[in-house]
Amino acid sequence: MSDKNQSALNIEEWQNKIILGNCLDILQNLPSNCVDFIVTSPPYADSRKNTYGGIHPDKYVEWFLPISQELHRVLKEDGTFILNIKEKVLNGERHTYVLELILEMKKQGWLWTEEFIWHKKNCFPGKWSNRFRDAWERCLQFNKQKKFNMYQEAVMVPMGEWAKSRLKNLSETDKKRDASKVGSPFGKNISNWVGREMAYPTNVVHLATECNNKNHSAAFPKELPLWFIKLFTKEGDLVLDPFVGSGTTCVVAAELDREYIGIEIKADYYELALSQVNAINHKATQMKLL
Repeated sequence: MSDKNQSALNIEEWQNKIILGNCLDILQNLPSNCVDFIVTSPPYADSRKNTYGGIHPDKYVEWFLPISQELHRVLKEDGTFILNIKEKVLNGERHTYVLELILEMKKQGWLWTEEFIWHKKNCFPGKWSNRFRDAWERCLQFNKQKKFNMYQEAVMVPMGEWAKSRLKNLSETDKKRDASKVGSPFGKNISNWVGREMAYPTNVVHLATECNNKNHSAAFPKELPLWFIKLFTKEGDLVLDPFVGSGTTCVVAAELDREYIGIEIKADYYELALSQVNAINHKATQMKLL
């Protein structure tokens, strides 16, 4: 049997499963170049101490790099890795561990392709003497090469009311490529948007935080992995979440007819994730029987 076929058989044994254990140990058992898309939100530095023990900001990069190395190995050449993460405030200033991590991951061979911002529309209210409440988190996009799978049409948004008035009466300038007023090589042709109902979104994703999951201390909203899974995968692709928590990523992947692998170190969250995906799979089976 060829190595390629052996790898295919091995990965089939892992598909559509939630696995209990340390993600670094589990990842080392996966074949190389087998995953189409990775999306995860690992424990933030010194956060969720009661849940995951906490990692000091000064040690965070050292802790995460062996994991990101394995993620680089298992990801396909045209795949994408989305890392949801946020800097911690320490001694009155933002720690630089996220920026340091980006630089070290680049040394591993990752391309830092894009940075999406998750705007948390219902962020927790509060007052601090030297800053305002956090209303956004980073979703860092990493790739192994410049050409990767991306299905932009899957996340298009309505043009909006502005288009009706802006495109109603076009000037002569609007009907041709309008040169930049500041001398840059970029320009625009407003008439190209006439008749269009959908447009491509920005790199700011506006979503509320998760409010209905009381069994996990840091569950991200279902719409977050959903948006990225639609953008970077097609039906049948394999999605991996090495810090799956309550199972949100795998639930969404199953609902979108993607294969999935979830890894969780905490036994109670593993059981929760397992029950979530089992409920989705049961529902899908019942629908097929109708």
